[in-house]
Amino acid sequence: MRSRFASLSRQELATLVPELLLIGQLIDRSGMAWCISAFGRDAMAQIAIEEWAGSSPIYTRRMQQTLGYEGDDVHTIIKGLQLDIGAPPQFMDFRFTIRDRHHAEFQLDHCGALMDVEPMGEDYVRAMCHDIEDPTFDATAVASNPRAQVRPLHRPPRMPADRAPHCAWTIVIDDAHPPVEELPAFHHVVAKRAASIELDPIDPADEGASDYSGPVLSDIDFTAYSHSALVRIADEVCLQMHLLNLSFVHAVRQRAADEAQTLEIARKQLVGIAGIAAERIHRALGLPADETGALRVLELHPLLNPAAYVGADVVQGAGELRVGPSPAHEDGDAWIALVDPEHPEPLQAAVRAVDPHLDVELTGDATSWTARVVRRDEPAAEASEVSVTRFSTGSSFSFEPRRSLPITPVRPR
Repeated sequence: MRSRFASLSRQELATLVPELLLIGQLIDRSGMAWCISAFGRDAMAQIAIEEWAGSSPIYTRRMQQTLGYEGDDVHTIIKGLQLDIGAPPQFMDFRFTIRDRHHAEFQLDHCGALMDVEPMGEDYVRAMCHDIEDPTFDATAVASNPRAQVRPLHRPPRMPADRAPHCAWTIVIDDAHPPVEELPAFHHVVAKRAASIELDPIDPADEGASDYSGPVLSDIDFTAYSHSALVRIADEVCLQMHLLNLSFVHAVRQRAADEAQTLEIARKQLVGIAGIAAERIHRALGLPADETGALRVLELHPLLNPAAYVGADVVQGAGELRVGPSPAHEDGDAWIALVDPEHPEPLQAAVRAVDPHLDVELTGDATSWTARVVRRDEPAAEASEVSVTRFSTGSSFSFEPRRSLPITPVRPR
């Protein structure tokens, strides 16, 4: 099935891809607040570990294969981080130093996640920067080399309070390291349709870069990539979000009192990210603030992409979104399976991010339904789930132009 992103221009895609990477990072800002409320801080941290460790090895390998940089060295690990929703460019401002194929370092000149968590107190900072990061960095590195270790040079809580860079880490690959093994969550997620769904291949004849097989770059210049490559990258980034969500729901289910609580938390997470994602897509692409613009936002929204995974069709002339059975429904816990005529809230959050006067009316059943965008006389208040997600500085973060330079290996100090 043709990608919905193919209708965008090359420049529009270059603008949208970093937005999608940032949106993926904000999924946790939406979901974890409800986990803290339901289960407490310690359980929230464990959910985050299982969520990322269950999904990141899968989507990291997918992106390696997509852009042709498969390998077992630090270069491969770094490239994977640069295209990971866990490390969106600039918001999580990774700066890398490469010593050789087996040794590298990175620091975060700006950590948006830390900016979000520091106001919550030192216990939450330790939960994120110690309890969660230690196993999840290694879980991401295992996609390239199971004997890679990511270890801190320094990390928050910051001492002094304004310490910069925010943290610094080493990446070391050594045959003497015990191999890292995937956590049980990985084996649950890798069996889902999202893990192996086939997407359109990149056309190597298309104008622009079609892979990332060359040297590691300080910042990825998405404008250098071809239209075909950017379409595939956008689809892969959306798939990263679906895999992360599938892992999240699985982790929540292990702790929920019943299925009703699992679905309640999953829907709250979706409503929050649906609204913020729609707002950022609408603003980034300069779309109109009307019914047409709302439908276009839905067409490009991660909730409905990639097209090979989520069966949907936007009919602008009728002002409708039509959804049918798809691999996402087969996966059960996918976002689209949480939306139906009895649960329109994620779509409402998305269209109201375009204009608070907009609404949706759904007809159909759980897997086959039609949503019509309508305008109300009175504006709707922002959903509480969206307001919670807006707590993150990522909701209003602005990207800036960066020069993309090759990283030259330097001798050990």
